[in-house]
Amino acid sequence: MKHTIHMRYRSSRNAVLRLWQLVCLLGLLSWGSLALAQAVGVVTHLSGILTAKHLDGSTAVLAVKSQIQQGDTLITESNTFTRVKFLDNAEIVLRPGTQLVVKSYLYDADKPAQDNVAISLVKGGMRAVTGLVGKRNHDAVNFETPTATIGIRGTNFGALFCQNDCGGVPNASGNTPPNGLYIDVSQGRVLVSNPAGQQLLESGQFGFVLDIKTPPVPVPPALGVPVKMPLSISRNVPPVPQSSNGKDVDCIVQ
Repeated sequence: MKHTIHMRYRSSRNAVLRLWQLVCLLGLLSWGSLALAQAVGVVTHLSGILTAKHLDGSTAVLAVKSQIQQGDTLITESNTFTRVKFLDNAEIVLRPGTQLVVKSYLYDADKPAQDNVAISLVKGGMRAVTGLVGKRNHDAVNFETPTATIGIRGTNFGALFCQNDCGGVPNASGNTPPNGLYIDVSQGRVLVSNPAGQQLLESGQFGFVLDIKTPPVPVPPALGVPVKMPLSISRNVPPVPQSSNGKDVDCIVQ
């Protein structure tokens, strides 16, 4: 009889333990999902249609004041320019036909050792201005592209990835640029690297990377492609809230 009671007690205790472990696991998974989905930036300027693909698979049409979440893929349609401001006051402006992934954006004013900013430019073009993370811990900020990684050194720089889609973006000589990655530096320095080599570009310099198997190289201004933005997007003026439905809210479409 005592043996039966002891066995039942052990069985009940094990069941409670397994239930508690399951609750803890679900809690950790939920916390992790919330951490990944946290807001890390906000749309401050927009002209045209901007959409975001979230980690959960849903898609939203964004507006001025829309939040950007960690893990979002931002997509600008034709004739669309947008400007996003992040937690550490860094700013990125996207050109039309651009896809950019906010892979990681970790910033805590009191914990610089945990800084981690990873942005991936899948296609199109962008201009970025360093925030507090880049100023205090530049090794924690990286911009990935299909052909190279751009490390910042306190920077204002532009990047344009051409893949038979840069006919409307002439180089300084007025010609259509060949395929590849173009970088221009307005302030500070960037370190462009890939498996084939690396190249440091200073303020006023231009760089080019043909493909991931070819080392980055500096190019003369005549062959460089300065990534320019409209004044309505690039200047610091109060934006006019707008969206595709006329309201200052996100529109979930999928």
